[in-house]
Amino acid sequence: MSFLPVVPMGGYAGWRFLERTIETQKAAHDEAAAMKRDTAYFRENIGKVTSAEALVADHRLLSVALGAFGLDDDIGNRFFIQKILSDGTQSDDALANKIADKSYRKFSEAFGFGDFAVPNTQLSDFPDRIIAAYQTRQFEIAVGDQNADMRLALHMTRELGTLASADSGDDTKWYSVMGSEPLREVFETAFGLPDSFAALDIDKQMEVFRTRTERAFGDGEISQFSDPEKMDELLRLFLVRSELAASAAGFSPAQTALTLLSNAAR
Repeated sequence: MSFLPVVPMGGYAGWRFLERTIETQKAAHDEAAAMKRDTAYFRENIGKVTSAEALVADHRLLSVALGAFGLDDDIGNRFFIQKILSDGTQSDDALANKIADKSYRKFSEAFGFGDFAVPNTQLSDFPDRIIAAYQTRQFEIAVGDQNADMRLALHMTRELGTLASADSGDDTKWYSVMGSEPLREVFETAFGLPDSFAALDIDKQMEVFRTRTERAFGDGEISQFSDPEKMDELLRLFLVRSELAASAAGFSPAQTALTLLSNAAR
């Protein structure tokens, strides 16, 4: 039986509830029978895998491997995934280096099939690292099934802090945000940007993101979000704006006008 997370409300109040209960809820999720079967199989068998071809040939192993990096939807793209893994990441021509979503690079780098004579699957701590990432990602998916905003919030707190503290340039960090669909959605929602925004020139997008970020937080760079208080400010802004957008979408123009008139009369 699978575990269903408890998310009793949306918005920032819902996030605070999830924060308070996440340790207990995630522990229960990790102990669910299906999760234990999947992770036990991975732990027992991944050490036997020494090539990209062998990994993609085992559906159960591949499911955990992809899930650990948020790439679950690629489970049917065996030849593509094999190419990502076998190319590695050390060559500029490697497929993972040509894709905007850096999850593929992290995935290929973690397994090391194309980079080392002996892949990382042979390391003693490898199963534990991949399983921990898989459990975290699958918990986020389960939370997202209850409330999509909470999944984005969990992803943001996990990924943005690491990115903010990374030893890379300011532009590189912004490109990483724009190349990550979940992080991009958080920022676009927080700043009320339209769907058409993604069609702009990439440098123009960065300029807008920086301007809006500086206006909201007093600093236009991603590195500031290594500060938990700044991270929480962004999180709150995202959740509030998302709730407002959802509420507005539920009103007809006539209802919106009536609401505005009612508020003006008070």
